[in-house]
Amino acid sequence: MNRRVLGIVAVLGLGGAIAFAAFQPSPVAAREAVVYKNPQCGCCKGWATYLQRNGYKVTVIDVDNMEDLKRRLQVPDSLHSCHTAKIDGYVVEGHVPEEATDKLLTKRPSFTGIASPGMPSGSPGMDGPKEDNVVKAFGPGGIRVFGTY
Repeated sequence: MNRRVLGIVAVLGLGGAIAFAAFQPSPVAAREAVVYKNPQCGCCKGWATYLQRNGYKVTVIDVDNMEDLKRRLQVPDSLHSCHTAKIDGYVVEGHVPEEATDKLLTKRPSFTGIASPGMPSGSPGMDGPKEDNVVKAFGPGGIRVFGTY
């Protein structure tokens, strides 16, 4: 009699474990970023490290002629920064905070990409006191403010 009760408990326990495992959320794949940068740029490495710390799988590619790359990726001249990334089909130019990239990838607007023009002090990968980092969206519809971070 005791063995029979233990057998039922064991089966129920196993069934519960199977049901629990079946309803576990699947792990989210790391977002991938390809960062194109000038070989001598140190702050670009800082931004790539920042992305890695925020869960991105990062590939860094040194490029001697960044202007040609930016032209091919349709980054407007007024939005240029020191590095350019491709993340999930979008162009991400400069020291863009992860919050802005996350907003872009979640909302999936019809932009070509977003940019943090120049090299704002205190932005991800940049030293110095924090300044407002005005991130702009760009694409066929022109340029507009995406957010301030």
